[in-house]
Amino acid sequence: MSQAVEKRVLIIVNSGPSTPARCAAPFYTATLLACMDAEVTVFLSGEGMLLAQREVVENLYAADGGEPISHFIQQAKEAGVRLLMCRAPGIAIDERTLITELDEIASGGELARMILEFDRVLTL
Repeated sequence: MSQAVEKRVLIIVNSGPSTPARCAAPFYTATLLACMDAEVTVFLSGEGMLLAQREVVENLYAADGGEPISHFIQQAKEAGVRLLMCRAPGIAIDERTLITELDEIASGGELARMILEFDRVLTL
């Protein structure tokens, strides 16, 4: 019997507060994949970078009456998902305002490397 091979999945998130209905899906999908033994990295880019702001995700809901986006991020982290945020050139980042679930602030070059190296790349 062959041994299962772990897949590496990169999920690039460009959605943010202007499209709240799209903001839970990347983290929900990441959680499911991590629970299926995939190595999952979520990379926040563009407007998605705002999802690294604590005040934003605690007050942003994908659906009326649903959980805040912070809930989906916490679930993903509990499942072992790695969370990165793009370092936008020329934009100052106050790290005190960022969510504790964020693993790293990375460059666009790091994103490009991951796109080439990972088994699957999703944009959600």
